[in-house]
Amino acid sequence: MKSESDWFINRRAFCKQLSAAAALAANTRAFGFPATGPTDNAVKNRAPLTPNTFDPLPLGAIRPAGWLRAQLQIQGNGLGGHLDETWADVGPNSGWLGGTGESWERGPYYLDGLVPLAYQLDDARLKAKAQKYIDWTLNNQQPNGMIGPRSNDDWWPRMVILKALTQYQEATGDSRVIPFMQRYFSYQISQLSTRPLRDWGKFRWHDEVLSVLWLYNRTGDPKLIELAKLLHQQGYDWQAEFANFQYTHRITREFIKLDEHKGLSDTALATHGVNNAMALKASPVWSLLSGNNTDRNALMHQLAELDRYHGLPNGIFSADEHLAGPNPSQGTELCTVVEMMYSLEVALAVMGTPILGDRLERLAYNCLPGTFTDDMWAHQYNQQPNQVQCSLNHKPWTTDGPESNLFGLEPNFGCCAANFHQGWPKLTANLWMASSDDGIAALVYAPSEVQATIRSTPVRITEQTEYPFRDKIRIAVHAEKALNFPLQLRIPAWAKDAGIRVNGQSQPSPPAGTFAKIERTWKQGDTVELTLPLEARANKGFNNSIAFERGPLVFSYPIGEDWLKLRDRGMTADWQVYPTTQWNYAVKTDEIKATELPVAEGPFTLKASPVKLEVKARKLPAWVAEDGVANPVPQSPVTCDQPEETVTLVPYAAAKLRITAFPELKI
Repeated sequence: MKSESDWFINRRAFCKQLSAAAALAANTRAFGFPATGPTDNAVKNRAPLTPNTFDPLPLGAIRPAGWLRAQLQIQGNGLGGHLDETWADVGPNSGWLGGTGESWERGPYYLDGLVPLAYQLDDARLKAKAQKYIDWTLNNQQPNGMIGPRSNDDWWPRMVILKALTQYQEATGDSRVIPFMQRYFSYQISQLSTRPLRDWGKFRWHDEVLSVLWLYNRTGDPKLIELAKLLHQQGYDWQAEFANFQYTHRITREFIKLDEHKGLSDTALATHGVNNAMALKASPVWSLLSGNNTDRNALMHQLAELDRYHGLPNGIFSADEHLAGPNPSQGTELCTVVEMMYSLEVALAVMGTPILGDRLERLAYNCLPGTFTDDMWAHQYNQQPNQVQCSLNHKPWTTDGPESNLFGLEPNFGCCAANFHQGWPKLTANLWMASSDDGIAALVYAPSEVQATIRSTPVRITEQTEYPFRDKIRIAVHAEKALNFPLQLRIPAWAKDAGIRVNGQSQPSPPAGTFAKIERTWKQGDTVELTLPLEARANKGFNNSIAFERGPLVFSYPIGEDWLKLRDRGMTADWQVYPTTQWNYAVKTDEIKATELPVAEGPFTLKASPVKLEVKARKLPAWVAEDGVANPVPQSPVTCDQPEETVTLVPYAAAKLRITAFPELKI
């Protein structure tokens, strides 16, 4: 093994890189672009790593605009920007600030979302909050290379802080980060033979491999490849699990022997929802080292098995806390949502498979906002597609407690309070990526601005859109000089007859479920107009139930809500929500009428829903709730003699009490 000094990159070379980056930033500012960090170049994989299909741009290269910026600002004005002021676990006594408080995963979790939020909003207040954790972590590395609070030596929370540090380094160029990571990885290599990965770290090894490869691509040190392989060797084999998937049923406390093993047996960890969400990146990440297409594509089989046995109509699988089957009255943990989003972002970069972008949008525009209050001052631990009451009930959770679907500061368990912050910021950071053919690609659609260096030329691209509520996306290219490069646009699988116009001229209609490539010499102010027709559709699910969709949005029947404060929690509160209207409708699918309304700031709200659907329905008296939980959707088709009504559906996230999966009326 190299000595510790050998792990440092050459100081002169590093300073040279910083000088070049400063010159590029100055050139960029002169051309009218905001400075992001030391560079706006994507870093490609070094040999022997397999190239990505798309390479993420550094944090700060993509800025939110329009409704997306407003949504990030809501997060910054809510718990996302004030959690440390009202929750001791990430407050001044945090172990990650040198205190004696919580010293495990919650500080790193919080930082993993706070860093990108702060730099995407360019918010000095949020940057200062993040900097306290960053500085303590960087300034308190132990002589042997170990990092973090000395009260524990668990590898898992270090995996999370590394993700936060890599983002911070990209945004700032802080010269302390790379040597810090080198010393830590050198220490870890020396320790893993006698202190191997265990429990959470064993099942989440792939998240550290990402940070190891991030550093390898900047230093080229071959010891980092050895470390990545060692982490894979000691980590859980998710690919083997899904090759012969055994967990096809609703998991119970008895099945995983929860009371005996405190949730840390291999069976419990293998069926844990968040672990499964994080594991969706395992095979694509490992394929970068193996070069094996079987590894690369194993993700698609994992998704198919989770959908088959545990899939829900909002686009995610049930996991409350463990895999829970396809009944839409089961829930999914918020950590599972944001971790599945991040896994899809990573997999999309590696594989370039368009349908992964479809799934990512489905999560981001339904599940993510659907589990928060409108102001993001309270969240649920578990959300349900068919959620008819949020109250202190033990049903229907597999292994969680009675606070599971309350809205509050830290209902059920505090991990989600710390971890939810990464959802919107990391989505923003992955809207655009560099393509392997020296171009740029739009992977997920939202209003934004991106600056990148393409073929050595600074380029700024603006995306104006009210998608996913509207079907038009306008992209404008601003280059320092005329420049030839390919622009790739993801065409969702549901987008039949999508249209593209370049400077007003129609282009050939791109096939659905592909990337459309436009390669030309781009001139200042060239525009691309993309139309993704948003046709309402009805899809079948559990017990042949019906869920309605339009583009990436899922729609729900909004149940009347009566909010009852359970208790104050510092700057926020915990809430129960009770129904004030009936909800047990069976629907027809032969006529779906869409109505568009203005798109306002905070579009994922009931009072400002930008689009609504109307369908015909009849009440189904036999379908009832027990202990605050809707019974499983009756097997369709159903008959009933109640009068026909027209019911209005709203985007899933707008309705905090809702029915998303309906029985279908027999015609």
